[in-house]
Amino acid sequence: MDLKTVCAKGVKYAKRMRIGRGTGSGNGKTSGRGHKGRGQRSGASRRAGYEGGQMPIYRQVPKVGFTNARFRTDYTILNVGDLSAFADGSTVDLQQVLDKGLASKTSNLLKLLGNGDLSVKLTVRAQKFSKTAQEKIEQAGGTVVILDNLGREAQATADAS
Repeated sequence: MDLKTVCAKGVKYAKRMRIGRGTGSGNGKTSGRGHKGRGQRSGASRRAGYEGGQMPIYRQVPKVGFTNARFRTDYTILNVGDLSAFADGSTVDLQQVLDKGLASKTSNLLKLLGNGDLSVKLTVRAQKFSKTAQEKIEQAGGTVVILDNLGREAQATADAS
C-alpha cells in the first residue's frame, strides 16, 4: 500500500520513512543528512541561536551601560487642544479622557502637554502638566489640580503635612 492510499483512507498517521535503505528509496546513501560536516555526524545538534559560524547577534549587541527602561515612569499623554471636546465647567481626569476616546491608556498616570488652544473653562486633574499646558488652562479660566501617583490631590497632602 502506498502513501497516498494510506492518507486517502483517513489513517491518523502517515507511513514512516525508512532511512538508509538504498538509493531507490530517495533516502539512501547519506540518509537525508547531506555530505560531510557537523550535521552529517551522529549525535549532531545545534544550540539555540547558532548562526552557521558567523558572529551571533547576541554577541554583536553591546550589553554594557545603564538603561532606565525598568525604572521609568510612563504617562498617558494628552494635549491641551484635545480638551475642547469637554463641556464648559466640567471636571476632566484620566477616566473622562478614556471615556471620550481622546487617548488610549498606556498608564494610570495622566500628563497634559501644551499643544493646541483651549477656550472652555475646565477643572483638570492630572499627575503632570507642562508649563505651557498649565498656563493655557488657567488663561481659559480653568483650574489645575495636581495628583500624586495614587490619584490623591498632591497639593492637599502637601498642605496637611
